[in-house]
Amino acid sequence: MTQALGALADRLAGQVIRPGDERYEEARRVHNAMVDVRPAAIVRCATADDVVEVVRVAAEKGMDLAVRGGGHSVPGFGTAEGAIVADLSPMQSVDVDDAQRTATAGGGTTWGRFNDVTAAHGLATTGGIISTTGIGGLTLGGGIGYLCRAHGLSCDNLLSARVVTADGSLITADENEYADLFWALRGGGGNFGVVTEFTFRVHPVTTVYGGPMFFELSDGAAVLKYFRDFIRTAPREYGGFPAFQIAPPLPFVPENRVGEPFVAVVSCWTGPVEEGERLIEGFRAVARPVAEHIGEMPYAALNSAFDGLVPPGLQHYWKAAYVRELTDEAIAVHMEYGPKVPTVNSTVHLYPIDGAVHDVPADATAFGHRDANFAPVIAGMWPDPADNERNTRWVRDYYAAIAPHSEAGGYVNFASPDDYDKVADNYGANYRRLAEVKRRYDPDNLFHLNQNIRPLPVSSPRGSAT
Repeated sequence: MTQALGALADRLAGQVIRPGDERYEEARRVHNAMVDVRPAAIVRCATADDVVEVVRVAAEKGMDLAVRGGGHSVPGFGTAEGAIVADLSPMQSVDVDDAQRTATAGGGTTWGRFNDVTAAHGLATTGGIISTTGIGGLTLGGGIGYLCRAHGLSCDNLLSARVVTADGSLITADENEYADLFWALRGGGGNFGVVTEFTFRVHPVTTVYGGPMFFELSDGAAVLKYFRDFIRTAPREYGGFPAFQIAPPLPFVPENRVGEPFVAVVSCWTGPVEEGERLIEGFRAVARPVAEHIGEMPYAALNSAFDGLVPPGLQHYWKAAYVRELTDEAIAVHMEYGPKVPTVNSTVHLYPIDGAVHDVPADATAFGHRDANFAPVIAGMWPDPADNERNTRWVRDYYAAIAPHSEAGGYVNFASPDDYDKVADNYGANYRRLAEVKRRYDPDNLFHLNQNIRPLPVSSPRGSAT
């Protein structure tokens, strides 16, 4: 193995970092500090050809292969004990075609980098909520964000992908070439290859109107019910969500209320400001905010507004669900558990995923939950490992309490390491077809460090899955 990794280093434009290298301790870490493992090598890939070489070595030597973009995977799939890590972080080129309204980005690009470049052209596409997240993992798992009600999920805006497959081939998948693979990449996670380049459709989005509003817990149920009813008919330019959040020490928060839990509404409006002001005034008619920071800002500023609450090195344990109807009973459960949010880093978001997300037919992409209207996430994050047991229990108890009010499965990008028994439900209605595509492109399951779809056995009758 040592000889193989040494030979690999001689063939690459990028760097091979191994134990004993002064860069190793920093290079081996991912965002979730619960994940503390020692891979055999971290390969900082500079080119698609570098990725090809890493994939071939992993396959030939039978090594676990981890693929890392932004490194935000909650289960820490961007690394593994004794694995070879394909670290795509050097691959952050972003090129915008103004005439075609497309943007092509390297597989290691973060949403912050992507937004900065596209903003200079007055354009954006659906990204996430934290700008340090990589475009790769978010898009491959679906891609929920502020712009999805107006423009669809990130994967709905994917036009083509440059992919290194398990046999070491470098191909371009789109609606016409390798269409089955392209279908699977849009919601099937990292199961089918390493995407070294993404080409997205981008939209005229520059400034937005919005920001956070904090409401008393005593008004929380009324605010959540109002949001539920409001979002059913809200213009698609509205992309906000309700949340539970401890108030951070920010200038707009009264000093004597810092550190208290609140029901929050984070708004993002991409239409005319006057209409946005009218819509957001509706929340104030329900209850008086304790604190708010509402106004015009660049889209990229809102996309990065919560980065400070999610620095590297926190402990992470998350759970996710899908909801067709946010019932009064479900809201009562949220009002029981949401106020117990343990730290300012932890949060609960109830993302609306209707609007343009529902325009896409359920079988048009691998994203398998087009019938859901909300995607709640219980994001447990805290700095002290001594709190792991207590805070993990809060996430689990909360998740168990909302389960009777939720659909089977949850958003794969928010799943935790102990969610493997829910993989089929998490991928939803398209799981069987995904297993068939997996068999064609990765029959030996080289790409298994993910929310794994096991390849359909060759001998199995068509239509069954393992």
